[in-house]
Amino acid sequence: MKNNIFKIVALLVVSVVLTSCSDKTKRQVQFMPDMYVSVAYEPYGENTAFANGMDSQSPVEGTIARGQVPYDYPNTNEGYEAAKKELKSPLSVHEVNSARGKSLYGIYCVVCHGKKGDGQGDLVKREKFLGIPNYKDRDITEGSIYHVIMHGRNLMGSHASQLTGEERWQIVKHVQTLRNDLLK
Repeated sequence: MKNNIFKIVALLVVSVVLTSCSDKTKRQVQFMPDMYVSVAYEPYGENTAFANGMDSQSPVEGTIARGQVPYDYPNTNEGYEAAKKELKSPLSVHEVNSARGKSLYGIYCVVCHGKKGDGQGDLVKREKFLGIPNYKDRDITEGSIYHVIMHGRNLMGSHASQLTGEERWQIVKHVQTLRNDLLK
């Protein structure tokens, strides 16, 4: 009996020694291999896991990206007129940062509209663009300014992809300040 116990203990010691000598940096057993080595799919490729058979799925209808606010005025003349009449700044007096608005105006608008909003920016002076409006001569409201920044109008392109909603409203406030200065 003692001889059998000795053989069993010796066998266990030998098996422990042999298994402990293996490479510890490599995984010996994978319990769920799909978790360790996932299947790579090509972007916009086929994938049977989804009902439409495609790897990429479009966002759920009605969702908006984080940090974005829906803008309900379409890029049409009717949308412009509606924004001009109805759209008001959501910023309170405490949220308006005139220095930030001036800085953003200097980055995005000065080159065409000029520092004073008189339509005499560098590109106009070099005759690259002609007919840039003077803020004094235009019937504009904060809604129409925001709409033009959002969608663009005539030669002016949209700046919606470069500016957040709050930054657009900061620029609107600065444009209104420039317009008031020109009207004096």
